[in-house]
Amino acid sequence: MPVDYDVAGSVATITLNAPERRNALSAALLTELAAHLAQAETDPAVRSVVLSHTGPVFCSGMDLTAVTDVPAEQQPINAFPVLLQRIWEFDKPVLARVDGKARAGGIGLIAAADVALASDRADFAFTEVRLGVVPAVISVPVLPRVQPRAVLELCLTGETFPAERAVEIGLLNRVCADLELEVARYGSMFGLGEPAALAATKHMLGRDRAGISLAEDFAAMTRLSARHFASPEAAEGIAAFRDKRRPRWAE
Repeated sequence: MPVDYDVAGSVATITLNAPERRNALSAALLTELAAHLAQAETDPAVRSVVLSHTGPVFCSGMDLTAVTDVPAEQQPINAFPVLLQRIWEFDKPVLARVDGKARAGGIGLIAAADVALASDRADFAFTEVRLGVVPAVISVPVLPRVQPRAVLELCLTGETFPAERAVEIGLLNRVCADLELEVARYGSMFGLGEPAALAATKHMLGRDRAGISLAEDFAAMTRLSARHFASPEAAEGIAAFRDKRRPRWAE
């Protein structure tokens, strides 16, 4: 199967497992990836998701073998926006673990995740223009993450860039000397957060503020904050803090 699924403790790991195809985004891979995200979302034991890979390539982008002589309305790319939006709006933290090359659509997956960690073996490239196509779909999650000048340069040139530069421009959170240890550390930290508060925080930070006045934004955020301060979960968290113990939801 092109995607594996495993749960250890509170962390679900979804692994792109088609190394012979450079983990290209085929219709089958996209379908399975969406199914496993749904599985993780509905499992109350899962508190966070790691998006990982086998082989030397995290993801090479769209499966180019499936696009030749296919009309626009039947292109596999049509399923990709729904998947990226699902990751972006997912109720649980999603961490991208990158230990190899990421190209084109693979960078879209990384940008859609909440946290992105990589080893120094990772490198990246927006290869679309060199293939005669446009990085249109992935621009939606990429533009809020990456510095505007860097996006222009890298999308127009298609140049390969290392993990260190990916951190500098905002695509990655960090380059890790011990990637597995750092991925595990983040999973433990996510496990300390109250699930509803984590989901609300994700949605709050990703909200669309276009056309909203400062007063309207403050009013909406005050209502959100007050609801959570008045919740049983907040009462438990504050009591645990006062009693110097872990709250009931913490691992």
